[in-house]
Amino acid sequence: MKELQVSISKQELGVYENQILIKTYSVSTAKKGVGEQWGSEQTPRGWHIIRAKIGEGCKANTVFKGRRPTGEMYSLALRQAYPARDWILTRIFWLSGLEKGRNRLGNVDTMRRYVYIHGTPDDVAMGIPGSHGCIRMRNQDIIELFDLIPVLTKIHIS
Repeated sequence: MKELQVSISKQELGVYENQILIKTYSVSTAKKGVGEQWGSEQTPRGWHIIRAKIGEGCKANTVFKGRRPTGEMYSLALRQAYPARDWILTRIFWLSGLEKGRNRLGNVDTMRRYVYIHGTPDDVAMGIPGSHGCIRMRNQDIIELFDLIPVLTKIHIS
């Protein structure tokens, strides 16, 4: 059985199979640090599951808004046209908290906060915090991970 672990301090996502680390990816978590409150733009901690996988078969750099492909492909010209957009690209793992009162239900509900693991433009720095609460990954890395793990895979963020 596979399980994911995100280390905020290392800015890494580890894939474990039967408790053995089989792969690591560099990621970027929230610029504002960790926290669970609605509107905080922080990365939530604790146990979660992958509630949904979105974007199967989409090309790298497919732009998503509201978890739907917009029909756009990310480019520098598109970035210049929409400089304030938070780019969600290629694939999305929608997270759902498993710990009531910590990251599930009420003002701390990860799923209702729309916290994802998602692709990001290739020139966005990995290994340092920079997101609005989500966990960002390189497009090729998230495509690989998407094909590696099923829905309902557990993930621990600490």
